[in-house]
Amino acid sequence: MTEPILEISNLHISFFTKIGEIPAVMDFSMKVMPGESMGLVGESGCGKSTVSLAIMRDLPGVGRITRGTIKFRGRDMAEMSTDELRQIRGSQIAMVYQEPMASLNPTMRIAELLMEVPIVHEKVSKQEARARALDMVKAVKLPDPERILNAYPHQLSGGQQQRIVIAMALLSKPALLLLDEPTTALDVTVEAGIVDLVKDLGHRFGTSMIFVSHNLGLIRETCDRITVMYSGEAVETGAVTDVFQHMRHPYTQGLFRSIALPGTNKFENPLVSIPGQLPLPHERPQGCNFGPRCSHFEKGRCDAADIPMLDVNPSTRHESRCLRIAEIDWSAAPERRAVQAAVTAGEPVLEIDHLQKHYQVSANEIFGRGERRTVKANEDISFTARAAETVAIVGESGCGKSTLAKVLLGLETASGGKVMLAGQEIEKTGVEQRDTATVASIQMVFQNPFDTLNPSHTVGSQIMRTLEMFGVGKTTEERRQRMLELLDLVKLPRAFERRMPRQLSGGQKQRIGVARAFAGHPRVVIADEPMSALDVSVQAAVTELLMDIQRSSRTTMVFISHDLSIVRYLSDRVVVMYLGYIVEQGTTDQIFEPPYHPYTEALLSAIPIADPRYTKRRVVLEGDIPSATNPPPGCPFQTRCPRKNQVPGTLCETELPPLRDLAAGHQIRCHLAQEILDAMGPVIVAASAETA
Repeated sequence: MTEPILEISNLHISFFTKIGEIPAVMDFSMKVMPGESMGLVGESGCGKSTVSLAIMRDLPGVGRITRGTIKFRGRDMAEMSTDELRQIRGSQIAMVYQEPMASLNPTMRIAELLMEVPIVHEKVSKQEARARALDMVKAVKLPDPERILNAYPHQLSGGQQQRIVIAMALLSKPALLLLDEPTTALDVTVEAGIVDLVKDLGHRFGTSMIFVSHNLGLIRETCDRITVMYSGEAVETGAVTDVFQHMRHPYTQGLFRSIALPGTNKFENPLVSIPGQLPLPHERPQGCNFGPRCSHFEKGRCDAADIPMLDVNPSTRHESRCLRIAEIDWSAAPERRAVQAAVTAGEPVLEIDHLQKHYQVSANEIFGRGERRTVKANEDISFTARAAETVAIVGESGCGKSTLAKVLLGLETASGGKVMLAGQEIEKTGVEQRDTATVASIQMVFQNPFDTLNPSHTVGSQIMRTLEMFGVGKTTEERRQRMLELLDLVKLPRAFERRMPRQLSGGQKQRIGVARAFAGHPRVVIADEPMSALDVSVQAAVTELLMDIQRSSRTTMVFISHDLSIVRYLSDRVVVMYLGYIVEQGTTDQIFEPPYHPYTEALLSAIPIADPRYTKRRVVLEGDIPSATNPPPGCPFQTRCPRKNQVPGTLCETELPPLRDLAAGHQIRCHLAQEILDAMGPVIVAASAETA
């Protein structure tokens, strides 16, 4: 038997604060073999990052390992001296953090940052260090390596910065690499490239990896084994194929039922959110920590005593922290909401016709000097959104989604084209000039719920302030009653009226954001990445909430996202944007079935799929999205298009493709011949269909 690279046994970690000891991790065990990739998943606050920091011996000052061992290559790390730990960190154990800029010194060039690793850990010469840095930049597939080495971190895109952080971590060829949510802030196409890179480098260098993530699709695509954590404990562990196909803990099953898999449908088989919330560390229940949220809980048994990890299949090291493994019918369908009839879209509410938004910038805008350039953020945007309809806007960062939202809200005014809101032209009217009724008619649910609430005021007063601004209610008591009705609407207890924002969870804060957006009876709600900061179980609950409110109020929703899984589940129509243009639009079924625009095809290929019953065709998308100040001639996508060679001559480089009608309501901006489009196969297919 090969010795494990990392072996954690019965680990207990506590934080010692003014109110006393708070257990963060309890009875946690994990084993990582040489060359193996381990996925660590669970909701925020479950202890994933705490375990990672404990491995690095980088816990905050109030954190302490109280029991258990962490052995690296057979040695207990608690017995290592400070010098030994310093030598191991960065050379034998390396870590890639969630935010790349937090790991990069903004005053140093990329070459200096990379060279520092072998110089410090291996005492090599500067010449050898630079040569190795250059080789590693090539290994992580960055374009023009010499230019990259001479650049500062701020001159690179988010995906390029993350590749540099990975290059730094791998320069000394560590035996163990920890990745803590390394793709959360990245576009799906960049995320797919990072995933391919990590897998390739792991195989090339024989590096063992621990991949911390809440994205089950990513874990399936990158890892050999998985450990599911809940409230400081490991609740299930085993090979990825075993756990994904034969899950044996109710929490693991609950996570899968909370995510939008290819077979889910918002009307016929909606998502099932996990009831309740993760318990606070000092309020954990007796016995099974998941008991209060578990539909299989048995009083007097599940809450009698602490539950150990139990064998499911000893030969594959599949274990679960559940007493009822053999009694639960794991194949039984979950209890879902009653099947909802599809909502019929009504009259057009939002009509956008050839919208343009250009910015004039110069090298030194403050002093009026430098060459003036035009940033074409939105170049030709046309679509219609109807009452009770959800229209999703998808595309990478820099494609113009947020600029479009700003124009609709009046935070920016259009450079050309029209925007009609319920028959009223609004594209030239800034939010300061809009009347109260217009402002109330088009509202927004923001991406980050933490930044949208005033920390100094109660939840109730903030909602009432919004009602006062929109002229809802004649008296304070009338507004208070409407505020309480809004709390009912977003399914929060009325007692939350007196709570401060710091007393709310992320999902609760997002519900308050939804309540404020619907306070003035809006005709249109723009939801800008409203799920990205939330756990998957909370995402399911917020998604259900938005659909219920939309159904009852027949509000039009513009849903901006780069998560095509939730787009497929939630939206009725999809608009795909690239570099200021709409390159494809149609119903959700039309967008997710061939023929596709080559960009849409690449976006679909980049979706991480957690369901083992489905597989996908890989479409490689090279390079970054071009700058809007210097867009390419011809087709905006031609610099990255994997199908450009199927178009004869230089048509893609010289002529902007017109919008073509492929079917009723399905438009595409592409030069590909019709016979090529007709021959396209689906990107996502059932595994059995692929085998057949």
